[in-house]
Amino acid sequence: MTHHTARLDHVVLWAADPAAAAGFYERTLGLEPLRPAEFTAGEAPFPSVRVNEETILDLAPHTLADRMPAHPGSAGQPVNHICLSLPFDALRARLAEHTVPMTGIGHDFFGAWGKAPRNFYFRDPDGNVVEVRHYA
Repeated sequence: MTHHTARLDHVVLWAADPAAAAGFYERTLGLEPLRPAEFTAGEAPFPSVRVNEETILDLAPHTLADRMPAHPGSAGQPVNHICLSLPFDALRARLAEHTVPMTGIGHDFFGAWGKAPRNFYFRDPDGNVVEVRHYA
């Protein structure tokens, strides 16, 4: 991996219960949790989940906003949504198994890899909107 090209490193999502949020992303999306034990033990400010080898989602507690001098009072700052490209049919089945409400399937939305033949949306337990796309 070269460090001289632009890449998405991480996205920070606010979470009322970061440990529970990490569990949600592990159970429903199959993402690997990072530092959940360290967070629970007070040794890390938040847990994360790994999207791929280069990108993670940080699950920050609302109390962290007061300690962020660059973003005072930013807990609850809106993010429209995040979009992940994940195994589509298996994920829809897993979300249904966990009774996570989902939108219907959309078609031909433009994204990082061009037009995605299929996509859908759902909310995590903190209300963050997640879009999932499938590229053929």
